[in-house]
Amino acid sequence: MNPARAKIKKHQPIRFKQLLSTRVNPTSSTLVFSTTASPFLLPHFAVLFLPPPPHFFVSHFTPLSFTDNNRSRRRKKPNNTDELSATDFSMASAISERVELAKLCSSRDWSKAIRVLDSLLVQSCAIQDICNRAFCYSQLELHKHVIKDCDRALQLDPMLLQAYILKGRAFSSLGRKDDALLVWEQGYEHALHQSADLKQLLELEELLKFAKQDRSAGCETHVVESRLSIGSRNVLGNHSKSGDNFEIHKGISDEVGRSLKLVPESGCHTNEKSSETSKNPSKASDKSELCSELRDAPEICCKSGDNFDMDNGLDDKAEGNQKPGILVNDNHDILDLPNHVSESCSGASNASELSSRLSMIPGNLGDTSEILSKSSNKVNMHNEVTDETKGNKKLCVTRISKTKSISVDFRLSRGIAQVNEGKYATAISIFDQILKEDPTYPEALIGRGTARAFKRELGSAIADFSKAIESNPSAGEAWKRRGQARAALGESAEAINDLTKALEFEPNSADILHERGIVNYKFKDFDAAVEDLSACVKLDMDNMSAYTYLGLALSSIGEYKKAEEAHLKAIQLDRNFLEAWAHLTQFYQDLANSTKALDCINQVLQIDPRFAKAYHLRGLLLYGMGEHRKAIKDLSIGLSIENANIESLYLRASCYHAIGEYGEAVKDYDATLDLELDSMEKFVLQCLAFYQKEIALYTASKINSEFCWFDIDGDIDPLFKEYWCKRLHPKNVCEKVYRQPPLRDSLKKGKLRKQDFATTKQKIALLAAADSIGLKIQYDCYGFLCNRRQHRMAGLAIIEIAQKVAKAWRSLQNEWKHSNKSTSKYGKRVRRRINTPSQNRGGAGCSTSSSSETTTSYGILEDRSSGRSMMSWKDVYSMAVKWRQISEPCDPVVWVNKLSEEFNSGFGSHTPMILGQAKVIRYYQNYERTFDVVKTIMKDKLFVHNKSDNIIDLPKDKIQAIIDAKNCSDLYNVVGEDFWLATWCSSTAFEEKQLEGTRITLVKMGEVGFDFAIRTPCMPSRWDDFDAEMTMAWEAVCNAYCGETYGSTDFDVLENVRDAILRMTYYWYNFMPLSRGSAVVGFTVLLGLLLAANMEFTGKIPKGIQVDWEAILNFDPNSFAESVKRWLYPSLKITTSWKDYPDVASTLATTGSVVAALSSYDD
Repeated sequence: MNPARAKIKKHQPIRFKQLLSTRVNPTSSTLVFSTTASPFLLPHFAVLFLPPPPHFFVSHFTPLSFTDNNRSRRRKKPNNTDELSATDFSMASAISERVELAKLCSSRDWSKAIRVLDSLLVQSCAIQDICNRAFCYSQLELHKHVIKDCDRALQLDPMLLQAYILKGRAFSSLGRKDDALLVWEQGYEHALHQSADLKQLLELEELLKFAKQDRSAGCETHVVESRLSIGSRNVLGNHSKSGDNFEIHKGISDEVGRSLKLVPESGCHTNEKSSETSKNPSKASDKSELCSELRDAPEICCKSGDNFDMDNGLDDKAEGNQKPGILVNDNHDILDLPNHVSESCSGASNASELSSRLSMIPGNLGDTSEILSKSSNKVNMHNEVTDETKGNKKLCVTRISKTKSISVDFRLSRGIAQVNEGKYATAISIFDQILKEDPTYPEALIGRGTARAFKRELGSAIADFSKAIESNPSAGEAWKRRGQARAALGESAEAINDLTKALEFEPNSADILHERGIVNYKFKDFDAAVEDLSACVKLDMDNMSAYTYLGLALSSIGEYKKAEEAHLKAIQLDRNFLEAWAHLTQFYQDLANSTKALDCINQVLQIDPRFAKAYHLRGLLLYGMGEHRKAIKDLSIGLSIENANIESLYLRASCYHAIGEYGEAVKDYDATLDLELDSMEKFVLQCLAFYQKEIALYTASKINSEFCWFDIDGDIDPLFKEYWCKRLHPKNVCEKVYRQPPLRDSLKKGKLRKQDFATTKQKIALLAAADSIGLKIQYDCYGFLCNRRQHRMAGLAIIEIAQKVAKAWRSLQNEWKHSNKSTSKYGKRVRRRINTPSQNRGGAGCSTSSSSETTTSYGILEDRSSGRSMMSWKDVYSMAVKWRQISEPCDPVVWVNKLSEEFNSGFGSHTPMILGQAKVIRYYQNYERTFDVVKTIMKDKLFVHNKSDNIIDLPKDKIQAIIDAKNCSDLYNVVGEDFWLATWCSSTAFEEKQLEGTRITLVKMGEVGFDFAIRTPCMPSRWDDFDAEMTMAWEAVCNAYCGETYGSTDFDVLENVRDAILRMTYYWYNFMPLSRGSAVVGFTVLLGLLLAANMEFTGKIPKGIQVDWEAILNFDPNSFAESVKRWLYPSLKITTSWKDYPDVASTLATTGSVVAALSSYDD
């Protein structure tokens, strides 16, 4: 079985083929998923955690780590408020909270201590309290939050040595040794130049000494993690590294171990700075309390059979089998704790040594005379729950403590570690145990909610976060994570509200700004995204993810230079950041800078040769450049890595289809249909795969026939074409339209014959000329890639048009010679409505039904005195249309009058300049002119139409508001609702008649933007008007050239011919009679007619000029002609050399030879 066709199992799979036999509304709620841009555009996946199932919109759900906003319920204030003044009450409350803080720290209840400090910081932002909270975070090993608090403290006081010490230790614990060293050096420099605490200065000096020793020795262990003070490094802070990842922030996993610290039987650390707590001697630990603590301390064991050695900074190891200990802080002199520590109740041989070491610490340790310990023992233990470490060791923590808070902190830490390791079920069970004891414990609710969110149980996650918020409305982390979960469910407004609330608790949080910026981007509020992400990178200049999303948002609003700078900044921060390279690739491709885009992809593949997205991107880029065979190679490599990538599978099918490998194309289309459906984007691709497979089978049936028999408009059922253009579910088509038969026996291999690729001198000469001529159609504007396949297509079409039109003109010239009156050769025009029979003679690929038999074509036929049929304007343009259809068969290019119901109700093309807040890269350059045209029409007509096509009169007192309007919002406010208005085209065929040109629409999109676009309706009445105008314009071209002007090589003599050709081109562009492709077809015919009149365009279209828009935004053909003449006429060269080109129709006689000519290049 082809691996590319293998099925993938996803959440709630829906089979596309099952949908063909079941009535399904593709827009029903059961199929509403996240929406992105075009299926071929790069989806911007979240990069902060494991890739989610694609049926969910993924916001940046950062892994679990409680921020300093996780505030639980505030402590209750005294009830006797009537007896206290406001000041007394505030002081009493603060004292009460500080007393409680000391108790909590004495009992090692760090989570609750953090809540109390949160409350104190709300009342008064004391620097010491910020450091205290950083210390508590260090005890829970939430090192990122330690760094955050230290940064905040240093902003308030750059001389605060405590903050430098704590921040350096946090960096060291995260494995960022160089950063730790840099922080300590900064602190040490400050201490040397300013008055500083000598004890802390000495401690910094010691930290620097050992950090430098570690770096020089290449040591990877956390030597500074365990130091209580200068003299205690050989005794305190023993630790081991497990494989738990405690924090994964901003999408980058911090590969650090989770440290579990054991110390001998010591008391609490002291802080001589404490004023409040020193007044509360009752909080000090006596001997019995300390003995109880030691007996109840957690034990740590290693079940793997290995000795679990504690790194205490010494090389020697003491003997022993068991070591009781308690969790302690690495730091001292920070918490406001009592400075009395009683003697320990257990003795050891090392007691005197330990006592002497502790006495070296500057500051008071109260009445401590001895601390007894059994040091450096090997650890064995028994436990209830095991954690698998990176070293394949089972690291267990068991609770024997009578102190509930210590147990909760342990379990909370284990739960956090399980979340960050991806063991969500285990984490949930741990949080469940905590919540059984305290159902409103905010941190446990947040932890369980996060684990559920990672399991895609978003409803349950939101419920947990909501309970946490009910329990503690100040829990900023709960607000943030609920916002993320709501974003994942597509609840954009609610998500933004939650993240905004989170920012109230932490206004300068780069993390939350990053989150909200990404959510704003995902929900297409690009202006808000730019604002948030710009603020984020100011606060966190190393946030790569923020820079790359800032680049995406800036690109969306048309700030291309700034967008490029942001993308490059992300890459500068990390040259191996693959997503940034991918986004930069897409950016350059959108700008049509293929050289830089290819360079970026090459960089990506040097970093990771198995990055599947890179192969898809390069395949997409090569497809857009017309290099279909090269695209197939890249897409095949990508599919060998990700065999169920529907975008690559569909795109490869399209490439096979274009180059005539119909057997392979059908296989890939079938594989696309076989994939299980789990998003609306895939649904659309599967719909297109169904239609394009039918077109591939139809084309295969014509491959050996003359190219003139390739007639999608005449042979394919109108209902099929309508559903194809609209990308609708094909069930109705399957019921009413005959399907194409499988590949015929003559096409068992499903590909072109060898003779189709055979080269001859005539073919080589023809293709060389076509490549040169076709290059002239290229727009030099953002978004228009140079496509060599389309260039060759246009060149061949131009030459064929010139050859066939010249032949028709020769026939007319002969009639003119034998006529007394120049007008007699046209006879009397008769308008009649005719049925167009299918040119398919009933062979394979015939799609017939009752609807196709009744399809009508509106046109003009001429009865000529000679009885000979004259080439009509539609015959001329149909040649270019057929070339456009065969060159890119996956574009539904059809005549709209050959559609069925949609034509009768008015088929309309839609070309947006602004979509929401996004500036459409190809067409936004026409926005200012179009906006001015709208204002002009509103002032002149004083009415517009609403969505129901009813007239809305504009009072004269609004004229000034129209004149002053600067943007879509201003114009919308003038009218007050969605509206449209139409340009007009002055008729040449009918005096004083105005044709309805293009409709310009302004539609409000949600709360943040507008759809500002042109829509060209093609209703039967409008078709008749333009048909008559095009007929007259074509007659004018023929009259201008045939007669005395015929065959002239005098540029001035041919002036009327040039003007007549431009006039017909003007009406074509305003007519827009094709479902798509009218722009390239129009310019191709323009160059073909000029060549037929011996005028070859040798220049190029000026930068920023889009010829079709020049016609649309001018109200009469003369204005259009004047705007184009300036650059077109000077580049016209009189020549007859084109007459020596081989005849296109005979050189490329069959459909197969045409496809081969478009698909092979001599590189």
